[in-house]
Amino acid sequence: MIVVPLGIASATPTAIRHLPSVALWREGSVFLFDCGENAQMRMLQAGLKRSKIDSIFISHFDVDHYSGLMGLLSTLQLQRREKDLNLVGPKGIKDYVEWNLKFSGVELSFTIHFIEIEEDIVEQRVLDEEEYYVEARPLKHKKFCLGYRFQEKDKSGKVDAEKAATFGITEDDQFKELKAGNTVTLTDGTEVEAYEIVGHPRPGDSFAYVTDTEYCPNAVKLGMNTNILYHEATFNAQLADKARETGHSTSLDAARVATEAQTKLLVIGHFSARYTNLHLLLKEAREAFYPTWLANELRPIFTDPTHERGIVDPKVEIRDLTKKESSPGYGRGRPGGRDHRGGGRDHRSGGGNRNFRPRKQHGGSRYDNDRGGGGYRGSSDRGSRYDNDRGGGGYRGSSGGGGRYDNDRGGGGYRGSSDRGSRYDNDRGGGGYRGSSGGGYRSDSQNQDRNSGGGDSRYGSNNYNRDSNKPDDKMPNRSTSPRTSHDDFDRF
Repeated sequence: MIVVPLGIASATPTAIRHLPSVALWREGSVFLFDCGENAQMRMLQAGLKRSKIDSIFISHFDVDHYSGLMGLLSTLQLQRREKDLNLVGPKGIKDYVEWNLKFSGVELSFTIHFIEIEEDIVEQRVLDEEEYYVEARPLKHKKFCLGYRFQEKDKSGKVDAEKAATFGITEDDQFKELKAGNTVTLTDGTEVEAYEIVGHPRPGDSFAYVTDTEYCPNAVKLGMNTNILYHEATFNAQLADKARETGHSTSLDAARVATEAQTKLLVIGHFSARYTNLHLLLKEAREAFYPTWLANELRPIFTDPTHERGIVDPKVEIRDLTKKESSPGYGRGRPGGRDHRGGGRDHRSGGGNRNFRPRKQHGGSRYDNDRGGGGYRGSSDRGSRYDNDRGGGGYRGSSGGGGRYDNDRGGGGYRGSSDRGSRYDNDRGGGGYRGSSGGGYRSDSQNQDRNSGGGDSRYGSNNYNRDSNKPDDKMPNRSTSPRTSHDDFDRF
């Protein structure tokens, strides 16, 4: 048994929510509960064949619940349907259909069996087949409204083949009699009771469709011990007065019915168009009953996922394109995310997101510029990113000197260029990343503020990492503070 919501809106459709309709698939047959506008199109999109419809159940005569009925019947006629169709609904459904067929001049090639329900009923079994039945109960709405319960009859237990062999039961007819609960008489006159070989009956699956109602006892009776209870949740608890005024339920009302009915799964639908974030209703219902699911159009709900998955395969997916995607991430294939194997922000090719300004190339490479040229995302010919009295650019700079922050004179800066030397080894002037004399990343001994006395800086001085016990040591003691990959790239 598979439940497929086709429309989860109430009263008026939205761009992504359609008028009420729920399809139930069972053993190749489809049972349609309500038939709102565009229901037949949603069946196609859900991967359900309209020719497989066995019965249609209309809850009440609010237009949004039956406005797609005549279009569906016309399509079945055009498909030259021959199989009979059951149409169940409140009294008056027959007159409505026959008048429209006569008005449009359509002569059906199949027979419709109308089952009309009077308003004074307490409970009525509207369909009673060999393997299942459907019962209807009145709900509490502003006009006569019905809820339905689809119930599979108990299935016979499993036959113990080994015990059957010991009794000498081998014929198919004998197994059928035993599974039916009958006693079998063997050729030698021995009587074998069904309970001796057949296990306990297995309860059938069940589904309840409860919509357009306030809380009422009949809603609980319809949903009692069901596998799936589909219950309307038109409003949230803050609009409880509005729900009572219009004869509808809140998400808490749906959770209350599910709790009292002890259903296995509550699915809420029939949402007011005022709600753009349905998870507010879901959160409210889950606080009172779990498990609760939101009805998602065309997304099947299984009673036996192991054996039913893949039977109903939706053909389309409707998304709201007006909503902004989630914040950019780094996962491949995520909406708005960065895929470093294609698209996204690519420093190597100069392409990437149009929201980022392109690099200007003035000569030289990205990291090693002998003269002039641009540095990291090179820009100006003079000045650093922050404050350089003289010299060239620093961070995101280009030719000339200048450190990242405040260098009065000197060479290039962070990932910048220099008059002479490379990124790491600068013999004269020329800046370098954590370089030596001349301007460097985060300053050095020659580029200190003149009021500071010219002391050593941890990151820019020639004395950093030298052995203090060896005055003549002019080379840095690189083993004291080895460079790491984090040192070579400023993670900003």
